[in-house]
Amino acid sequence: MGACCSKDGMHSGRYLEERRVVQKVYDVKEEDDEDQNIQYGDCGARIRLDGFSNFISMYTQQGRKGINQDSMTVWQDFTGEEDMYFCGVFDGHGPYGHMVARHVRDNLPSKISKAVKLAQQSGHNQRNNDGDSSGNEDSEDNHNQKHSINTLSLSSWEACLIKAFKEIDQELSLDTSMDSFCSGSTAVTIVKRGDHLIIANLGDSRAILCSRGEDEELVPVQLTVDLKPDVPSGFYFLIFFATSFSLIDLSFVVDVKLGEAERIKSCEGRVFAVDAEPSVYRIWMPDVDCPGLAMARAFGDFCLKDYGLISVPDVSYRKLTDDDEFVILATDGVWDALSNTEVVRIVASARRRSLAAKCLVKGAVRAWRLKYPCSKIDDCAVIVLFLKDQPTYSFYSKSDSTRSNLNDADLVTRIPKTCHRSPRSADSEISLNSSQGNWSNIDEISRVDTVLKMPQGLTLRRSSKDVQEVEAH
Repeated sequence: MGACCSKDGMHSGRYLEERRVVQKVYDVKEEDDEDQNIQYGDCGARIRLDGFSNFISMYTQQGRKGINQDSMTVWQDFTGEEDMYFCGVFDGHGPYGHMVARHVRDNLPSKISKAVKLAQQSGHNQRNNDGDSSGNEDSEDNHNQKHSINTLSLSSWEACLIKAFKEIDQELSLDTSMDSFCSGSTAVTIVKRGDHLIIANLGDSRAILCSRGEDEELVPVQLTVDLKPDVPSGFYFLIFFATSFSLIDLSFVVDVKLGEAERIKSCEGRVFAVDAEPSVYRIWMPDVDCPGLAMARAFGDFCLKDYGLISVPDVSYRKLTDDDEFVILATDGVWDALSNTEVVRIVASARRRSLAAKCLVKGAVRAWRLKYPCSKIDDCAVIVLFLKDQPTYSFYSKSDSTRSNLNDADLVTRIPKTCHRSPRSADSEISLNSSQGNWSNIDEISRVDTVLKMPQGLTLRRSSKDVQEVEAH
C-alpha cells in the first residue's frame, strides 16, 4: 500500500510550518542603547566586532557544539577613506578553529588595508613619473592625482586581496600558539566604496544582495558560490573588464576553468562522501581517511594544503544600483537552515535595522530545530550592511527558491585570474556559474566540518606528505 502523503505534500506542509516559525522571531526585544564598543584601526578606521550602527547590524550566537567558532568584523572608513566599509565573517572549524577565525578577523583587514595603500602609493608615484616626463603638470593635474590616489583597478584590488589572504595563511603556519594543522577558517568579505562592491570568498560562508525587482518585490542575488569540494568544472563568466571603479570597457568572455574537485584530484587529494553522509563531500588525504574537510578553500588546515586545499579567495565585483537595499554576510549555520529568500524576508521584516542580524540568527536557530531536530545547532554569525539612509521596500512575499539558485542575470562580474599562481595550484583561481548545478544543497545535514581521525604522531610541524611514514611506525 502506498504512502498516505505524497512527497510534494509533505514538503508543502513543512514549508508552511517553517514560515510560521520564522515569523516568531520578529518579536525579539530591541536593545535600548546602541553598542558603543568601538576600536580604531589603520588610518583611523572605526572597528566594530558586534552591535549595530546606522548602516550596520551584527549578531552572533553560539551553537550546541561547544565554543563559538564564528567571528566577524566591520571596519568603517576603511583605508582612511570616508564611508568606505570592510565587512567580514569567519567560520572556524577543528579543535583550534575559534583561534584561527579570531586571528583572521583581527589581522586580515589590516593586511588588506596596507596592501591597498601600498598599491595606491605605487600608482601615485607612477603618475608623478609620467607627469614629470611629459612636463604637463599643473594645479588641475595635481588635483586629479590627489583624487585618483583613492582609486584602484579591479585587478589591483584582486592582487591586494590575494596577497593579504596569502600572508594571513603564512602567519598561521608559523604561529606556535595554535595548532592549525587540522584547524582552519572560512572567510567571506566585502569592500564597499560608493556604488562599488568587491567580494572575496574563501570556503562555504556566503554573501547575498537584496535588490528590488520589476514589481518592487525584494529579490535575493547570491554574490558568492559555496566552495565545496564537489564543485565540478564549469564556465567562467567574465561579464565586464574594468580599468578602474568606473566600468569603461564592456566585453564578454567565456573561459573554461577546472573546478574545485578537479584541482583537488590533480593534487592527489581525494573527494568523496561517506555512506553515513551521502550528500556531504569532503577532502581526504591520498592514502589515509582523514581529515575529511567539507570545503575546498580555507585558511589553515595545513594537512591538506599539499593535496588541493588552497587559501586563494574567489574575487568578484558588482556595481550597485538604486534598486539594491542591503547586503548580508553569514556563516553556513544560517544558510544550512534558511534559503536566500527566507533570509531576505526576515531582514526586510525586522522592526528596526538594529534588530535585523539578531532576528536572522534567531530565525535560523528556530529553522534548525524544525528541519534537523536530531542535529546539533551550528554557530551563527551575521552582518547586514544597509545601503540607504532609509528603506524603500515593503514586506517581501515572493515564492521561495533553493539555496544556490542563481540566474544568469544575477551573475556578478568576475575579475580576470592572472596573479599569484603556484606550481601546485595553477588552476586554483576559478569561478563557477552555479546555475549549472546546485552545489550547496544538503539533503542530510552534517555539522562536522572535519572528521578528525589523524594518525598518531601527525602534528602541525610535520608535513602532510609524511603520513605514510607515520603510519609505517
